[in-house]
Amino acid sequence: MSHELIFLTGFLLFIAFILALDLGIFNRKKSAISLKQAGVMSFLFVSLAVVFYFLLLYYGDYIHDITSMQKLEAVIHKHHHPVKVIPGNLEHSIVLYNQNLALEFFTGYVVEYALSVDNIFVILLIFTSFNVAKNNYHRVLFWGILGALVMRFVFIFVGAALINKFDWILYIFGAFLVYSGIKMYLERNNHEKIDTHEHPVVKFANKHFKVHNHFVGDKFWIKSEGIWKMTPLFLVLIIVEFTDLIFAVDSIPAIFSVTKDPYIVFFSNIFAILGLRSMFFLLAGIVDKLRYLKIGLAVLLLFIGFKMLLHSYLDEIGFKTTHSLIIIVAILGISVVASLLNPIKVKDRKLHYDPEKDEHLRH
Repeated sequence: MSHELIFLTGFLLFIAFILALDLGIFNRKKSAISLKQAGVMSFLFVSLAVVFYFLLLYYGDYIHDITSMQKLEAVIHKHHHPVKVIPGNLEHSIVLYNQNLALEFFTGYVVEYALSVDNIFVILLIFTSFNVAKNNYHRVLFWGILGALVMRFVFIFVGAALINKFDWILYIFGAFLVYSGIKMYLERNNHEKIDTHEHPVVKFANKHFKVHNHFVGDKFWIKSEGIWKMTPLFLVLIIVEFTDLIFAVDSIPAIFSVTKDPYIVFFSNIFAILGLRSMFFLLAGIVDKLRYLKIGLAVLLLFIGFKMLLHSYLDEIGFKTTHSLIIIVAILGISVVASLLNPIKVKDRKLHYDPEKDEHLRH
């Protein structure tokens, strides 16, 4: 078994343990997650990411089993790491490699975490539109995370294989991110809403499955009149998965702008996803007040897109991962600070919901 497979297997087992712990402890009580609980959970998940950063900082070379200068140079070349080895000094070269690897992980983590904020708003809109009880939010998000783990695993390693085989795909990713950034900026003031009858997932489910008319506690499926039927809660779960799939189209290419190593892309992506649930409960009440957040995320996508389009030129002038991290943090920091200094008025909030429209989905 290769070192990459051993490291990846160990990481997946660790994530499975964290999720089992989450399901057994945080979801034991069938009640809504409080702001205090969300704060504690957020701190724990961010702390895990920081611990993993230091793990890579000291033992990152173990992932690809780097034991010689030839192997180190091959890995750096394969994954396009901006690291210059020191001829004849393998130990110091590995230190430089690990420092960059850890920084790539943390930068990718920040990018994914930031883009997840926009995802939070859409998920909140889904929950509100379908009238989901707050004490069921955590259950839907928990199982949604499991689906996201599988989908992103496939996306990331397929994407990495394509990039290694066809370098020009980076330019496609870059152009798509520039387009996404421009689109997000132009649509930043649009009033987002969900038509629960016309949503493609709802129409597909109604056509191919038996769907129960009402929520039944926290159940996803229920046997009614001798027939197993999908509950509206499971329908919401599918829509959340569908939404994450759409967001992954932006976020995964964005992290490939930071690192081409699929393991680091996967690690940073998964740690951000793990913290999504707690961040949802922490920010759900204020995310629509951050009026300049959409602009900040749009600028972030534009920067990442242009970075991918100009990656050859940036490599030549010595553009480092550190520079990317500084610019990304600056963009996000400015958008958040500007939002806090000039908060949105209550009457201008974007979340719209007609409680009479979907009476059939009530408890």
